[in-house]
Amino acid sequence: FQLSPSQINDILRAGELSHKILALNGKNANSVLRFESNQLASNTPIEDRRSAATCLQTKGMMFGVFDGHAGSACAQAVSERLLHYIAVSLMSRQTLEEIELAVECMKPILPILQWHKHPNDAEYREITPQYFENLRVYWQHLLDLDTEPGFSLEEAMTCAFKRLDSDISLEVQAPQENELMRNVALQVAFSGATACVAHVDGVHLHVANTGDCRAVLGVHEKDGTWSALPLTRDHNAFDEFEIRRLKREHPRSEEKTLFVNDRLLGILMPSRAFGDVQLKWSKELQHSVLENSCDVEALNIYQYVPPNYYTPPYLTAEPEVTYHKLRGKDKFLVIASDGLWEMLSNEKVVKLVGEHLTELSVQKPQLAFQKPVNLGYMHSLLLQRKTRGIASLDQNIATHLIRHAIGSNEYGEVDQEKLAAMLTLPEDLVRMYRDDITITVVYFNAETIENYYRNNE
Repeated sequence: FQLSPSQINDILRAGELSHKILALNGKNANSVLRFESNQLASNTPIEDRRSAATCLQTKGMMFGVFDGHAGSACAQAVSERLLHYIAVSLMSRQTLEEIELAVECMKPILPILQWHKHPNDAEYREITPQYFENLRVYWQHLLDLDTEPGFSLEEAMTCAFKRLDSDISLEVQAPQENELMRNVALQVAFSGATACVAHVDGVHLHVANTGDCRAVLGVHEKDGTWSALPLTRDHNAFDEFEIRRLKREHPRSEEKTLFVNDRLLGILMPSRAFGDVQLKWSKELQHSVLENSCDVEALNIYQYVPPNYYTPPYLTAEPEVTYHKLRGKDKFLVIASDGLWEMLSNEKVVKLVGEHLTELSVQKPQLAFQKPVNLGYMHSLLLQRKTRGIASLDQNIATHLIRHAIGSNEYGEVDQEKLAAMLTLPEDLVRMYRDDITITVVYFNAETIENYYRNNE
């Protein structure tokens, strides 16, 4: 089944999202210039999720990529909730008090986030009130601390990740009359998701990562070359630190069984994730929660205790947080699920984005036609465009990366036939060749960053 180039483009561009930061008084003071994002499903439905939002009560923008496994339920819940938890963790005591007072008096509350969403980004609307209630319990807890919350950004992100994971675990244990709520809570807790979230505020970039999504910075060196600076480590069996951490947390008798076939307990690739309570709870707790859920189907799906399950928890959602102070030469940040990194190296991804940036800036002035326009001139323009290839027509850089990830031949060029074949693989085969891919690329405003250094020297 052969796809035409325009059909290929339609499939590749369906999930495109881009957002440009508006300039105020002709000046763009934000260190984020714009971001571009896209997804391509391999699973049906896709198990990846993404989020992007501007924090309205604190400064900064947040971008997240979430890679679900055993279904999309956990990734969905985390994509809707985690940025709220981080934003609340960053608020001053006064702002939290104002919000709490508004809720008590049933008045409209200060909006916390301005979301930047794609029309296809799903939401669990029926469950939003329940999620809001639990977020409120969290900010009440922060108010009960009696001191100004005053978290550093690193503490706020760590605290938000751990608190949300704890809430996911508690929600499924709480007695629940509403069947829909109970089923969603079960699905969320027993599926899992890895998460990578970046927070950008001026020149301050923090990245919190749990699992094997990845964030890589694109740096434009003085000599004109591009270099890749990874800001995360993949948490899995190939990482020495993770192996050592898990060995420290469990008895020596389990050293041989912690990782089997490069998977945690022989089951899970990532060694950190949200949800996945079957790798966190005791066997007794799992049995009691499933028996009380009264859903025979749920019992059958989730009642699986892995071999060598002696000293849970084996899994944590605690993130690793990296701080980077942006410099004028830091041009963009790529955050993506492992579906991209399995296909392309950090360096290749940065090079593709860098070259695309250069090409777009070269392309723009060429649109001015020489007068008078003759056929020969038009023909040479069309030939130039053709030699650059169809891929260069992608305005969205995430689409350009997906095109290369699944369509590149051994020379690193996009092969139209390979691309068409990868997009028409039958449902039962596609996962053998590629995973869900989700990418967000954040472009930085060099002028704003350089002004910061000028004014703070």
